[in-house]
Order: sequence, then structure tokens, then C-alpha cells
Amino acid sequence: MSLGNSPEDERPFRDESQEARPTVGRALQQARIAAGLTVDDVSRATRVRIAIVHAIEADDFAPCGGDVYARGHIRTLARAVHLDPEPLIAQYDAEHGGRPAPTPAAPLFEAERIRPERRGPNWTAAMVAAIVVVIGFVGFTAFKGGGDAGDAKSQVAEGQEPTPGKSASPTPKKEKPAAPTGEPSDSAIAAAPQDKVTVQVSAPNGRSWISAKDHNGRMLFDGLLKKGESKTFQDSSKINLILGDAGAIELYVNGKKIDDNFRPGAVERLTYTKGDPVAG
Repeated sequence: MSLGNSPEDERPFRDESQEARPTVGRALQQARIAAGLTVDDVSRATRVRIAIVHAIEADDFAPCGGDVYARGHIRTLARAVHLDPEPLIAQYDAEHGGRPAPTPAAPLFEAERIRPERRGPNWTAAMVAAIVVVIGFVGFTAFKGGGDAGDAKSQVAEGQEPTPGKSASPTPKKEKPAAPTGEPSDSAIAAAPQDKVTVQVSAPNGRSWISAKDHNGRMLFDGLLKKGESKTFQDSSKINLILGDAGAIELYVNGKKIDDNFRPGAVERLTYTKGDPVAG
């Protein structure tokens, strides 16, 4: 009779701890239920989609999209149900081939490094800058020319000739003219050229707002003519006038006085040409 061990005694012992330990998904599910939480509660707390929570609790990690995301979801869910995530992650690694070796830092850094691309001159930007400079120069020239034209118009409205910018020889200083009167001087009337229309507006009886334009519609004067003041306007073919208080105004057209007996306070719109004095 053999005193050796029976075949049953030679069978390997069962690892009760391995059989009793639940899977990763089962452990997370049991902890969630023990904490009194629903899948919806865990999903809202962790922002992990409900479908992924259900899949992980069923030990289906395919919806996670890879081992890295699966480990992250396990860690997040474990903390939400008050479990230590490290043993669960270690169990997951043991069941799914272990944690992958880390990628060397130097090659990764070299692969992600963005090397600056050498570029040639940006001709488009240079052309845009040149166009801006040209436009600015043209605008400045036009603005300056408009200012000079405005000064010339103001001088014509005052009955003076434009003053040149610079002269080779010094220009004798003119004496300041006396204050304007209601009556135009004989020299001003006599100086009216025959090939142009000359209109002199005087305010001997009170002040009046007046507006004067040339034949192109350009404004020669627009403002208040005070009592005792006068303005002279000249154009090649036509002067258009608006008198705010015609009764306070006296007009001389091409050297001749216009006797129209305007009413005080009346607004008059008048046009004069080279062949006048005839009120337009």
C-alpha cells in the first residue's frame, strides 16, 4: 500500500484571493452602489459619458479609445466613488499587457519642434505700404491745395488780390484799409472788368446773413454781414446770391446800383451775369 500523496493532494492550491477579487469594472460598480450614486450621478460629477461608464463597469474598455484614456477614466471614476485608483490601474495593467514604456524625451522633443521656415521678402506688404504712402501724399497735397484755394476765395470775397507765397524782392507793406462803409468807392465800381460779373454787397442799414456761389456752385461766402460792412464777389459768368434780410442790403452789379426796394426781413435769391444789372 502506497503511503504517498493521492492525486487529489498533488493538485495545485487555489488562490482564494485572486478568485475573490472583483474585476476593475465590478469594483467600480460595487463602490458606486455602496456610495448611493447612480450612473447619471457619476457621469455628471466626472463628465465621463454615461455609455462609457456603463461599458467600464461591464469591463468593456474599447469605448475608451485606448489604454491611456482607459486608465484616465478608471482613475476619475474611482475617485468619484471614493476608491483608491492605483490598485485598480495596476490590476488593469496586469490584465491588459502592462503599462507601455515611456517615449524617450529627446526624440519626441525633436519631432515636435517647429523649425522656422525661411521666407523671402514680403512684396505684397511692401506694395501695400507704398500705396498707403502715395495715397497719404496725394491727400495731404489736396488738403493743402484746398486750404490755399480757401484763402484765395476769402481774399476775393474781401475785394483783395491773393498774396503770393514768396517773392524774390521784398514787397512794400500795404497800409491797413479804412473801415468799410455802406457806399462802394468809385474806384471799385470803375475797376469792374467787362468780361466778368462783379457783385458788391453792402449792409448800410443793418446786418444780414448772405450766401454767395460762383457758376460752378462753389461757395464764395456764407456768413453774417454786419452793419457797415461790404463784400465783393467776382466770377467769369455768374454769381448766385441768397440774402437773409434783403431790406438791409444794397447791391452794385458790374458797377451799377440795383434799385429793387427789398422789404425788411425778406429772403431773396438772386442771380447776376455779365450782362446785368438785371435781377435774376
